[in-house]
Formats: sequence, C-alpha cells, structure tokens
Amino acid sequence: MRVLGVDPGTAITGWGIVEADGGDLQMIAGGAITTTAGTPLPQRLQTIYRELTTIIEQWRPEDSAIEELFFSKNAKTALAVGHGRGAAMLALANANLPITEYKPLEVKQAITGYGGADKQQMQHMVKLLLSLDDIPRPDDAADALAVAICHVHSARLRLLSEGE
Repeated sequence: MRVLGVDPGTAITGWGIVEADGGDLQMIAGGAITTTAGTPLPQRLQTIYRELTTIIEQWRPEDSAIEELFFSKNAKTALAVGHGRGAAMLALANANLPITEYKPLEVKQAITGYGGADKQQMQHMVKLLLSLDDIPRPDDAADALAVAICHVHSARLRLLSEGE
C-alpha cells in the first residue's frame, strides 16, 4: 500500500509518501509545497493544486490521508489553512484517490500512543517508525508523513476488525 499524507496550509503544505509492505514502513518521498506571502490567494491555491497533482502523477499513491482542520483561536489562520486544505483535497479527488481525514489528536495517538504529544516527540517517532537517519525536513513534511503512517495503521486495524 502506497499512501500520500498531506499536512495542509496556504503558506506551506507538507506531503509525504509512505509504502507499507506487511509490517514494514518505508518513506518513499516527502517535502513541502510553499507559496509566497503577498501572492494573491487564488494563485497560491493554484500552486498547491498543481504541485500536488504533479507529486501524485510522479509517485502514484494508491490512497491518501489529510489532516483535518482543527479549531483555531485565530479565525484568519483557520480560514487560510482551510483554503489550502480545499486545494489539496481537490487535487486528491481529481486523481481519484480515496481520501481519509484524521484529526491531529488521532495522528498523535497513532504515532506516539499519546494524543498530547508535542512536535518533537512526533518527529522523533516518524524518524523511528520509518527507520530514517534524520528527522524529515521541513517540519511540515514530517507532519505529512505522520498522517500517512496514521492511515496505514488505521487501515490495518480496519482490516483486522473486518476479518473477525
């Protein structure tokens, strides 16, 4: 199973591709799509959409997972993340990829076993789970890989529960 994980945003959208083969997890690729502050929002969303579409065409994931928008005290920030999330979801949907959404708490729970884990704990566990020499950079790529790993674990649990 090859999964594309997405950590959405308007300024930076993290992405990561993880392949699961039995119990083994491997990072295939990862990075971040960045847009320049001051660029009009429609052009920023086009950049996210186009670059994510290119990533999908290049790496051919079979499934996708995206982080849900969490409640933010700053409505402007939440709205900006929502715009980036919409552009990312459109790219995933237009590629006919199944899309599963995960709350940040679910991702933290799946990766560290603790829903209150901090960013450093998450990044360290991503490094360990993928047997990497270093923590993936930028942080948004590590976050996207965490979303992909969460999805792999969740898919395995669903298969086990369906087999009962």
